[in-house]
Amino acid sequence: MDRTSTRDRDLPGGERILILSAGVGSGHNSAAAAVQQACAARPEVSDVQVLDVLQVSSLLYRTLLGKGYFVLVKGLPWLVEWGYDTSDPPFRRRGPIDPWTRANAVPVIGAIKRFRPTAIVCTHFLPAQLVASLLLRGVIDARTAVVTTDYDFQGLWLPGAFHALFVAREEGRVELTALGLPADRVAATGIPITHQPCIAPARSATEPPMLLISAGATGGDDAVSVVRQTMHMRSSFTATIVCGHNDALRQHIEQLVAPAGDRYRVLGFTAEMPQLLHRADLFVGKPGGLSASECMAAGLPMVLVNPIPGQEIRNGDYLMEQGAAVRCNTAATIGWKIDEVLREPGRLQRMRAAAQRIGRPDAAANVLTRLLGGPARPLVVTRAAQRTIFAASDQRVVATDLTGPSSLVRLVDSAAASTIALLQVKELKDLQKRYATPNGDLVLRRGQASISLRWEPRRFLRALLRRDDALPVRIEGLSASPHDLSE
Repeated sequence: MDRTSTRDRDLPGGERILILSAGVGSGHNSAAAAVQQACAARPEVSDVQVLDVLQVSSLLYRTLLGKGYFVLVKGLPWLVEWGYDTSDPPFRRRGPIDPWTRANAVPVIGAIKRFRPTAIVCTHFLPAQLVASLLLRGVIDARTAVVTTDYDFQGLWLPGAFHALFVAREEGRVELTALGLPADRVAATGIPITHQPCIAPARSATEPPMLLISAGATGGDDAVSVVRQTMHMRSSFTATIVCGHNDALRQHIEQLVAPAGDRYRVLGFTAEMPQLLHRADLFVGKPGGLSASECMAAGLPMVLVNPIPGQEIRNGDYLMEQGAAVRCNTAATIGWKIDEVLREPGRLQRMRAAAQRIGRPDAAANVLTRLLGGPARPLVVTRAAQRTIFAASDQRVVATDLTGPSSLVRLVDSAAASTIALLQVKELKDLQKRYATPNGDLVLRRGQASISLRWEPRRFLRALLRRDDALPVRIEGLSASPHDLSE
């Protein structure tokens, strides 16, 4: 996917927004499309481009990351769960991008240079990590945002440099700030979804409840067992079944439900999804981040079936915790479970109210507002600070519990009042020797970033100074005492 829309090319100083995604499933690209749609409503945005980074990568790389993931989901789900849990701690992996990924990123870097963005939005962790390396190397000078696409935060999404990090819910924001990330760089906006006018006609109160059964964009075969079990339900209902691009699945289900007359409506891939979400009473399907967000924004409760281990299990946990979903752990009970929801007085209404409460239909617009109106300098998390954050996560402690030379400290831009660096106390002492002012703050200076400095401090200073020769900053401790900071 490489789509460009241009508006008001003559607008002086207009924002040029580059949205980077990766087509591993449809959710990341759907979130990218939502941000692109939000850009159209912003007069200061002159150019927008959406790029699926896998589409410009080698066929082997694209196949292994795109299709290989779903092969594992189907055949070795325990391995997917193990991989998710193993990569969950933030900054488990530090340092440069691996050579294979870097080689496949060459076309993406070329596209970034040609487009000359003023802001970059990443809806997948692969481009987020690449953009962080480009910031630190001085290749780009653009505001950068990382936009997560599941309800639980996963450590792979946390890069070493960024301007803004947007998570789906408040608990994710609390987790990251507890580990030391500054609150002015992390926001809980929800997952971006597209806005489409709902022209669905109102349903009569006498109509039976409507189930919306989704097989996903690619049409998963699990939908057959779901539909078969609904045929044993006692409650009155109608059902619309969406089979995606899987024509064989659609034909199979049409034959299966033929004896039920007009109770079932079977569709392939459809543009009617926004209308169906608003007409339905229950959504039956997987809790993907985008699917769940669209349902919540429409006030549509969910019956969760066959969640992918890892992120979808955690999405489901959140939805059930909030009272907006129930989960079926075996196909044999699907019909019974839906019956239980429909037959209990007031339960469907309570679930609908819970879905409406946690829905975030304006997430895409909020992402843009916060990014474009936010700090111009990136936040840099040094590799030493990354080690501290990883250790704190591994030991299940929060940043304010840490003491000693490995504890964390922040540098705050004195003029903009935004946090621009997170580093270890022992790194601060190095900076104080070079840049300390009489009042105890620092003035970072380009002229003093000599070749004698190690590579890490030099790239750190380059990312923070940008085009300036000097930058006054103040020091804020998280847990260290004044004595620790001045030693």
